[in-house]
Amino acid sequence: MIERVAFLSLHSCPLQQPGQGDAGGMNVYLRDLGIAMAGAGVDVVAFTRRSDTPTAEVVDVVPGFRVVHIEAGPAEPMPIRDMYRLVGEFADETLAWIDQTGEKYDVIHSHYWLSGWAGVLLKEKLGLPLANSFHTLGRVKDLTRRADQQASEVIRTMTEEEVIARSDCVVASTPFELNDLIEHYGADPTRLCTSPPGIRHDVFMPGDKEAARMWTGLDRGPTMMYAGRIQPLKGVDIAIRALALMTVDNTQFVVVGGPSGSDGQAEMERLVALAEDLEVPDRIHFIPPLPRHQLVDFYQAADVVIMPSRSETFGLVAAEAQSCGTPVVAANVGGLPFIVEDGRSGLLVSGHNPADYAKALDRVVGNPEFAAELSAGAVEHSQRFSWDTTVERLLELYEGIAANPRGAASQPGK
Repeated sequence: MIERVAFLSLHSCPLQQPGQGDAGGMNVYLRDLGIAMAGAGVDVVAFTRRSDTPTAEVVDVVPGFRVVHIEAGPAEPMPIRDMYRLVGEFADETLAWIDQTGEKYDVIHSHYWLSGWAGVLLKEKLGLPLANSFHTLGRVKDLTRRADQQASEVIRTMTEEEVIARSDCVVASTPFELNDLIEHYGADPTRLCTSPPGIRHDVFMPGDKEAARMWTGLDRGPTMMYAGRIQPLKGVDIAIRALALMTVDNTQFVVVGGPSGSDGQAEMERLVALAEDLEVPDRIHFIPPLPRHQLVDFYQAADVVIMPSRSETFGLVAAEAQSCGTPVVAANVGGLPFIVEDGRSGLLVSGHNPADYAKALDRVVGNPEFAAELSAGAVEHSQRFSWDTTVERLLELYEGIAANPRGAASQPGK
């Protein structure tokens, strides 16, 4: 029986505000999964790198779920591209904390390639089974990256290969990610499993649209919305170009989120300049990242949520929006076809031509009856994503790898 699990999230703390810095869907996933695991009677400790001095070493989120901030490198934000230098220190300090407290764990679940690397080190030192979730894959991102963006570092893709080979199991969010692991990394299918994230249906739910529009100030006409980090990968530039091409008059665009990563601020400046060039700056509203209870109001107020991502492993925003009854127009990439049922809960767009997105957006905001059908389908479709189901699936996985761990002798190439 699984009683205690160690999460590893070196580069981003589960307690950080999503939509800014390096915080995004993975942070939401870790926080909600930890809470759900604790609710199922499993003790969870999430180890993350301390990125500021005031934060307490140990934060009790709910009974049974703690976040431990590990000293590794300076206690300040750092670019992800530089954090690989801290992996060994993070693993050593995490091990020291575990030794000092005397706590015992049944399994390690690492998240992202950096934490996967640390997970491999701790697996070997503690003799524990390791599950890893990548949340995003370097080679897959490179397939659709914008021309002016650098390819993933070689150290990342090489590390991803090693983590795949040395993990007892790699957890994919969707069948599409599972296929990517096999196709682009040659992963052994017997070491893979699929476990989609859940949604807090007690938080993200349909509400009074008119009241939400009044509260948010979005009562001036048709509204499309984007929520997430501002970075080239997310395709906000495509959404702005689509806005300029829409035929539904006076559609406004609300962007909720902040700059992320080394290119974040430059991307924000490019977006502002693009809006000026296309003569739509008065129809675009940039809003800083919001806590989830406020984000719900914006989902409820919007007529459609757009996700023109160039790469998206899962697409938590799409799932949350649909749970609120808001149709989604999304790129037909990554895990988004798993989240958005084309023609039922939203519309999928192949490629990244802004004109194609404009047509899809016009279909939704310009046709109230069709939008109402999609809204009802979105709520129904969102019910398939449940944290109870996710916890049940992962505990089954943990039990399996704890009963049949793969030691160093069974690793490929050994």
